[in-house]
This record gives sequence, structure tokens and C-alpha cells, in this order.
Amino acid sequence: MTDAVAAALEQWRRERPDLDPWPIGVVGRIMRISRMWDKEIKSFLAGHGLEPGEFDVLSTLRRSGAPYELTAGAFLKTSLVTTGAITLRVDRMQDKGLVTRIRDGDDRRSVRIRLTDHGLEVIDRVLPLHLDNEARLLQALDPEARAQLSTMLSTLLESYGDTGGQ
Repeated sequence: MTDAVAAALEQWRRERPDLDPWPIGVVGRIMRISRMWDKEIKSFLAGHGLEPGEFDVLSTLRRSGAPYELTAGAFLKTSLVTTGAITLRVDRMQDKGLVTRIRDGDDRRSVRIRLTDHGLEVIDRVLPLHLDNEARLLQALDPEARAQLSTMLSTLLESYGDTGGQ
């Protein structure tokens, strides 16, 4: 049995033997897996009353360490979304009691986004389940293959300038 990308590659080789479609074998598979995983993760998070963007905010704040808060500017740098998108997301999350906004006492223009006790409880409860779900998505690979894939994907990300110092 072959995957859908293998079939597409064979068709291209037949129809355009003058071209080597090898990149489709990698990029096409990564894109197909990404769409499948996106659907799986959205469904999983929805079962816990969260959207992926909300989970991202909770995760970013939780891994920042106590007191689990970041300035809006720092959050924008780590999340790579627009100011408007963050504002709307934080508004919805504040309505759900997951985060709160705190004005800086010295600089009224500066706002910090902080996990509430409820937000901390939610991320601490859902994160282990999320990790189990992601492990399930990778179960076809043995530990060595997972490590190799992680290294290769990291190399690709770094080649595009996606480094930890964002």
C-alpha cells in the first residue's frame, strides 16, 4: 500500500519524465500530515473546551514560569500573530476566566497578560493529555526515528531563521 503522495509522484513521473518531482515527496507529505494533525489537535482541544490559539496562549504563559505572565509585546514576539489577533484571543480568554490583563503601575501603556488560577488549572490538566495525544500521532515511529525526524525538522526550521531567540 502507498500513500496519496506516492501516487501523485508516480503520476508526475509518468506525465513529466523530464522533471524530478522528489520535493513533492517531502513537502507534500509534511503538508498532508500537517492538515491531518491540525484536524486531530483541534478536535482534541475542542473536547476540552479550548481552541488551538487559546491552548497556545495558556502554554506560552505556563512555560514562562511563575507568575505566569508576559507583557503584551513579549507575547507578540513569541506567538508570531498580529496585535489584533492577540487582542481578540485574550478578550475571549478573559471572558472565560483563563487570563487577566494587568496594567503596569509605572507605565500605564504597558499591559501584562497573566494566567488566572483557573487558567493554570486548565493548562496543568490538559497539557499531559495533549502530550499523550501528540505521542499517539507519532506512534508509527520508533524512538530513534522520532529523534531523527525531530533533528531534520529542526534543521529545516533553522534554515528559515526560526530560532529560539525570536
